[in-house]
Amino acid sequence: MKTKICALALAATALVTNARAQESTTFGLRAGVNFTNVNGKDFEGDKIEDNKLKTGFHIGVNAEIPVAPEFYIQPGVLFTTKGAKDDESKAKSNISYIEVPINFLYKPELGGGKLLLGVGPYVAFGVGGKVNPDNGDDVDIEFEKEITGAQYLSGKPYLKRFDAGGNLLFGYEMSNKVSVQLNAQLGMVNINPEIEGISDKTKMKNTGFGVFRGYYYPTPS
Repeated sequence: MKTKICALALAATALVTNARAQESTTFGLRAGVNFTNVNGKDFEGDKIEDNKLKTGFHIGVNAEIPVAPEFYIQPGVLFTTKGAKDDESKAKSNISYIEVPINFLYKPELGGGKLLLGVGPYVAFGVGGKVNPDNGDDVDIEFEKEITGAQYLSGKPYLKRFDAGGNLLFGYEMSNKVSVQLNAQLGMVNINPEIEGISDKTKMKNTGFGVFRGYYYPTPS
């Protein structure tokens, strides 16, 4: 799955490189609020039901590269926070990522602005995180692809660094280039590390949605 997602991202980049743009590329900023969760199965293979949405944020930059009338490719680089809240223990996991989305964007004229419809993959790399228990000190999350049985039994939180998945985007861009958008995200990579010598059925994937504002400005001539 990781290979397929990376290949799709590379294909999108190649398409951008070879496209003959009829309009100028624009660059801009975006920032907003995330509502995220971690879904999947626990150690025994049962569905995780205690996790609830957690509020976070994201901020970063985007480009819009025209490839045909009303069609664009929208790559970006974001700093984003994800995670979940345990409804039973009230503990929160806060995971920080550097995320690279590549959306395929359709922008037809609507009223005085443009409708925004987009879909595409993202890849993300964990750069930090903490688990905040209801009582006690915060515990740093460590990133490992595989851990030992002793590390698992220590109770310390471990996650894989790499994440990837898909985006859906809907919004509206006003004539002044300010946009309001809703983004839904579905993780496709199990972020739980393998445990050496132990049969573990745990599967955890990032999911969520966000609301954000963006602003684009044309590149200088």
